[in-house]
Amino acid sequence: PRSPASRSPPGPMARPPRALVAVAQVTSTPDKERNFAGCAALVREAAGRGAAIVFLPEGFDFIGTNMAQTLGLAEPLDGDIMGRYANLARECGVWLSLGGFHERGGDWATTQRIYNCHALLDPAGDLVAAYRKTHLCDVELEGRVTMKESGFTNPGTEIVPPVSTPAGKLGLAICYDLRFPELSLALRRAGADILTYPSAFTFPTGAAHWEVLLRARAIETQCYVVAAAQTGQNHERRVSYGHSLVADPWGTVVAQCGDGPGLCYADIDLEYLRGVRRQIPVHEHRRHDLYGTVGL
Repeated sequence: PRSPASRSPPGPMARPPRALVAVAQVTSTPDKERNFAGCAALVREAAGRGAAIVFLPEGFDFIGTNMAQTLGLAEPLDGDIMGRYANLARECGVWLSLGGFHERGGDWATTQRIYNCHALLDPAGDLVAAYRKTHLCDVELEGRVTMKESGFTNPGTEIVPPVSTPAGKLGLAICYDLRFPELSLALRRAGADILTYPSAFTFPTGAAHWEVLLRARAIETQCYVVAAAQTGQNHERRVSYGHSLVADPWGTVVAQCGDGPGLCYADIDLEYLRGVRRQIPVHEHRRHDLYGTVGL
């Protein structure tokens, strides 16, 4: 299949309408008010351009400087911040992918730990899905980056079925989940057309792995991959990589942000997606009868 850049313009009635999506890139700080103002401005801008869905990155609500501050700033899903985003979705008439909300769950009183929650709102402001990050980021790059998400975050316990949206069926994941193709393949088997990885990649890991992993997930699942990202200096101890992007089912990057806050846009073309899957039907060629049997 040809990449979108090389396709001929469609004739009248040649293909069904495509859905425009907007991918936000922001620099969250511990200041929740400032963060909301910046994100809301981008959502309104994207809605004015006709986007059906706006994707915000992990930590869109805030990025704390330490564990105590992060736990102190976290809120439940029915709290003030999510209420503001519900109102924003209604005001703008758009779907909102809110990836990586610091959620005080129902077990907060007993665990004093939070969830990293990808919340999906419809244009009525209703919460239609909530995926809690299942793979927690515990990594140590000697002399460069140390993260231990499991020190204050509970892992999620389930994969959420893909959600039907105007752009196609949306599969929810978060950041470090990107490193686990098993999750993306499970979402593909469940009918996903789009996989989304809202992220806050560090600069060393982003420069090395960000684009190649996103394109790999797109190629192996033959899905669109949408990845909104944090960028720049979040606080004195953290810099995020940025480079929010959209990859199509052929693995071509069809939209990408550079450095700094902003938006990029992409058309989701489900007819093109179906064409890729017809021509290279890897989904039908998988040998589930063999996988997992090595050494047994």
